[in-house]
Amino acid sequence: MTSRELQEWLSVQAAGQESEVVPDQAGAPLGRHVLEILGKRRTDLTEDDAQVMRRVCEIVESQRADRRDPQAGGSDWRHGLMNIGHDPLKPA
Repeated sequence: MTSRELQEWLSVQAAGQESEVVPDQAGAPLGRHVLEILGKRRTDLTEDDAQVMRRVCEIVESQRADRRDPQAGGSDWRHGLMNIGHDPLKPA
């Protein structure tokens, strides 16, 4: 997902919650951190950023292990991955 797509997704997800959320604080902490990383220039990335992205890759790999050919039906599964910046239905 692009940073814009992730920002929009996190905002939509936060809008569905009962409490009012500040736009910059929408979404889970890991998703917000990914969004922050996507907004950085490559030269500004830190080792902490690299660790976060490795963690995201591990999560995506473990979640996709049983679903090599994703379909639109698994919305909870898909939404969980989208919360960290990965849309399994979007072509790579």
